[in-house]
Amino acid sequence: MDKWTSGAAYEQWMGRWSRLLAHEFLNWLNLPPNLRWLDVCCGSGVLTEAIVDRFAPARVAGVDASSQQISFALTHRARPAVSFETGDATALPFAEASFDVAVCGLGLNYILEPECALREMSRVTVAEGVIAVYVWDYAQGARFLREFWDAAAAADREALAHDQGQRFPLCNPDALRNLFERAGLEQVEVHALDIATRFASFDDYWQPFLTGQGSAPNYLATRDDLTQSAIRERLRDSLPADSEGAIELPARAWVVRGWR
Repeated sequence: MDKWTSGAAYEQWMGRWSRLLAHEFLNWLNLPPNLRWLDVCCGSGVLTEAIVDRFAPARVAGVDASSQQISFALTHRARPAVSFETGDATALPFAEASFDVAVCGLGLNYILEPECALREMSRVTVAEGVIAVYVWDYAQGARFLREFWDAAAAADREALAHDQGQRFPLCNPDALRNLFERAGLEQVEVHALDIATRFASFDDYWQPFLTGQGSAPNYLATRDDLTQSAIRERLRDSLPADSEGAIELPARAWVVRGWR
């Protein structure tokens, strides 16, 4: 149901919001410089780049299952002391205690065995190192996605099976805390990250859904023209626009942090 095969399309679909979240996430972590970082499910390298800009790390390694995303990251996010490679989050290609910090931005819920991935992140992190993850609150808080799925459900009885709020029960505070504790992490903390998603117009909101990249765009690409049109018009009627046609929606993600 999910497709992550183009760094350029990801930038159009999610890049601007990923950058805002990465900024809030790293501010909350507030770690010292000169650490060794691992970015799991690094995708196009948005969080990796933000780590370099914010913390002057000794090293950052980005890993992602998509070779196309890694290729984009290598082309567009190349920096000194930064490396990218294709890899499996549940079998990381690094030795034990290779990193001081292991993070995963907006990707843990797409891993089939998230607890296994967390144990791998812990394995490659030093004792008393930090493991931290953030995910969208698909069920309620990420309104730009929630509005889409509600409109889709009203127009298409098959939409519920694709709805990330239904598919990813992991993406809530209690589930995240429980997952980290089951993975053996200590002093687990959960915190809300809140940003505003602002769209200059309805077209600015709608066009990224046509990229075919990610869960909602991939779902939309599988619908016929009539269904796509019905979803679009429901959204056009329901989204709150100001006098200039701009749309602003709150978006919440959950971040969870633990220590090895």
